[in-house]
Amino acid sequence: MDSFFARRTAWDLTTNRYTQALEAHRRAGREVLDLTSSNPTAVGLRYREESLLAALANPEVLRYEPQPKGLWCAREAVVAYYAERGAIVSPDDLVLTTSTSEAYSFLFRLLCDPGDALLVPTPSYPLFDFLADIQDVKLIPYELVYDHGWQVEPMALFAAVDRAEAGGARPRAILVVHPNNPTGSFIDGRELQLFNDVCASYDMTIIADEVFLDYSLGNERPLTCASNQDALTFTLSGLSKISALPQMKVAWIAVTGPPSLKRDALARLEVIADTYLSPNAPTQLALSTMLEERHHIQPQLMQRVRENLAELDAQLAQQQVCSRLQVEGGWYAILRVPVTASDEELAITLLEQTNVLVQPGHFYDFPSDGHVVLSLITETGVFVEGVRRLLRMMA
Repeated sequence: MDSFFARRTAWDLTTNRYTQALEAHRRAGREVLDLTSSNPTAVGLRYREESLLAALANPEVLRYEPQPKGLWCAREAVVAYYAERGAIVSPDDLVLTTSTSEAYSFLFRLLCDPGDALLVPTPSYPLFDFLADIQDVKLIPYELVYDHGWQVEPMALFAAVDRAEAGGARPRAILVVHPNNPTGSFIDGRELQLFNDVCASYDMTIIADEVFLDYSLGNERPLTCASNQDALTFTLSGLSKISALPQMKVAWIAVTGPPSLKRDALARLEVIADTYLSPNAPTQLALSTMLEERHHIQPQLMQRVRENLAELDAQLAQQQVCSRLQVEGGWYAILRVPVTASDEELAITLLEQTNVLVQPGHFYDFPSDGHVVLSLITETGVFVEGVRRLLRMMA
């Protein structure tokens, strides 16, 4: 049967033991205290339903007006979002997509020939593996080091470039997740300068994923890579996290950097976007209203994150075997736990013995066992009881 399909899709599609255990648990009708939920529409938030639904009823949706980079009014709404963050972005510098996954696909096609390489942080979200396979590119990890907080290690970044070249792959871009998922760590000015220096030395670009940028636990707004001019930079974001509206399927690429490179990149991206014409008219026309929803929904999410983080810390203070790693933003917390088995074995045992569901650290390519990942947007009652059971089992 394999001869019918492309080699790039020859994934191991066997259901892993963690998923098998969860499916069996649910089939048996057992309770699940889910500490992994990342779906903001399913955790008890209050949306301004009337205004969102009214925005989708715009009669202009009945007229077809294809614009490869997205409707001008939609791109102006994104410009206003960045202006609020102190970044100057022109509508001409934006390309709308249906998701950041599609944006990644556009950029991988723009930058890479088959067999070229992209540098990706680790730990990080596992989506990149499948996107790279589909686009016939290689991923070369650069490790984030934890030492009183997460940091990009310069030598690890240069070593990743060397590994790519030693393997015969051209390194084409550095992927930056800002803040990282799941570590919740932002890059700082020093690290951005490091990325710029590497790009200048090796003719590379930056792809910056900023979907969680607005969810900072600090008092100051983090920098956005959409202000970076020193290297060709593609900044990705969208409604999924900004306004907690993943089902509306609007995202974008903001292109910044040296003028000649930016101009050429945008011209080529426009051809790619014109080939797909992906975003639909109703959500583009409603984008301004949907982005405004962030002012209503983000305070709810940040309150939830802060309350759950405070509850987690309070419960951790009452025991001595588990600790949490520092988090600067995003929706997740990482627990460091005793290594008595693999993270997957621990997560399965926790589910079977306490009905609590967590994500094992190996899903995110942690270099060693002893990590579980919790969602901080979990409904508070579930989170409180789930953490209590987790820590009681670990005692």
